[in-house]
Amino acid sequence: MADDGTTDITLDTAALRVLAHPTRLALLNRLRQQGPATVRQLAAHFELDSGAASYHLRRLAAGGLIEEDTERGTKRDRWWRALHRISLHDPATAPDSADSRAYAQAVALADGETLRRVAAEVVPVLPDEWFGVSGFMSYMLRMTPGELDTMKGELLRVVESYREREPADGAERVAVHLQLFPLLADEA
Repeated sequence: MADDGTTDITLDTAALRVLAHPTRLALLNRLRQQGPATVRQLAAHFELDSGAASYHLRRLAAGGLIEEDTERGTKRDRWWRALHRISLHDPATAPDSADSRAYAQAVALADGETLRRVAAEVVPVLPDEWFGVSGFMSYMLRMTPGELDTMKGELLRVVESYREREPADGAERVAVHLQLFPLLADEA
């Protein structure tokens, strides 16, 4: 039975492997954000071959992240839906894991693609009310690993407090992307 989409999942090693591909992560995020969709709809949105989209969706299903929405469509026109609203992974739980690093890389690539789409498709048409309160920020700080971990915890608590609230009238979905990572010495 499908989850109602209000739960989160802590990713195990198998799920990390499935999501260590930017296309799969993008497909999962699209299903979470826009709701159930067909292979053809997703393939068109991401400019993929239907066969490739279907392959990635089957891999997501095998990983327990999505399922076929049997209440919609037909055998020829299969619909898919996400089982959880958010995937959780803390690299501190497996800092030496190749799967953990591959997943983090996929997240960074998918977020980069999301920002590219936002720049091209969303920012030009945002109503003034929403554009005026949006934020596109990039800070460079000097921190120790302990300080960065403390900041990460503080930011996650703030975000979580908003996730737990009932949406107010007029609320829209808002993307909040947080990336916290050190720059290599030659990039500073």
